[in-house]
Amino acid sequence: MSQASIDVDPDFYTMEKTYGDDDWKSDTTSLASEIARGRVENGRRYQSLKPGDYWSPSDDLQFEAYETGHIIYLLLDYNQRNPLHRAPIESPKHVLDVGTGKGSWAIDMADMYPEATVRGVDLYPPPHTWIPPNCVFEVDDLVQPWTWNEKFDLIYLRHMLGSFRREEWATLYDNCYQNLEPGGWVEQFEFNLRVYSDDNSVPEDSILGQWGDIWFPCSERAGRPFGIEETMRASLEKAGFVDIQEKVYKVPLGPWPRDPVLKELGLLHTHHWSTGLEGYCMLLLTKFGAPTPWKPEEVQVFLAKTRAELKDPKVHGYQFGRRIWARKPRENEIKQESIDPPIKLESST
Repeated sequence: MSQASIDVDPDFYTMEKTYGDDDWKSDTTSLASEIARGRVENGRRYQSLKPGDYWSPSDDLQFEAYETGHIIYLLLDYNQRNPLHRAPIESPKHVLDVGTGKGSWAIDMADMYPEATVRGVDLYPPPHTWIPPNCVFEVDDLVQPWTWNEKFDLIYLRHMLGSFRREEWATLYDNCYQNLEPGGWVEQFEFNLRVYSDDNSVPEDSILGQWGDIWFPCSERAGRPFGIEETMRASLEKAGFVDIQEKVYKVPLGPWPRDPVLKELGLLHTHHWSTGLEGYCMLLLTKFGAPTPWKPEEVQVFLAKTRAELKDPKVHGYQFGRRIWARKPRENEIKQESIDPPIKLESST
């Protein structure tokens, strides 16, 4: 997964030992039902459609992290004609956003394609009071049978690590395949949780250096593997998708790169981490931490040490992100595949 090294901004070393808190502030910053209220654990609100079934909170702080993540995904493809997706669709009629979160991508897609119906689906309703008339938000469990009448032209998934059990991922990809129009596309973007550096500034014994070693076993104990970024291509192939394409990105943590776009990305990505960190860690560590579940106070100490490393200008870490898009075969391709190969007769001698 190696790519070209990212050059460090030489002026970066003139900063103080840690960045000031203001450096990490982003410029972009009712349903009266049990589902809308959610459930509260350790001061954070979680969805209640499937109690105990998903580790990420559904509250204002986590929605802020989702919004920052949405901007990061757009900036990664700022030089593309359409940074919202890489799947080559032109005039979609029906679009589905799986795990819509705050719903930013679904809203942007509805604005871009006013003739399309864009559905954003999650276990918790997004916190929007106004949405485009062609955007629909629904609360549903997408590993259950889908009941929509229409087939989709594009199904989009993003930041879904730990969302499903291993067997549920196979069900989800199969649901995507069955509910796409022939020739329709599925697209997914996921981060690799490991933190890397090109200059050995992320030591193996640091918190960031051990990030993957902490979370991959934790997710396995939770029954919801975090290694989806490494397996989604094979899963799409197994589900029957063709014309699979992908792009890998190096996403810096911190504004240390020389390149101005990567510098902005690093600033946003650290804000993404800072706002989402407690939500990503609290439930998993207090329920599935090793060698025994952690106490909330221990998690807070761990978070403080993580934030200190994130703010250290001597640390030039980054993560890999992977975008993958794949097509459901068209009808003529499906028919061709369904034709049994001719039987080869063995000659008798």
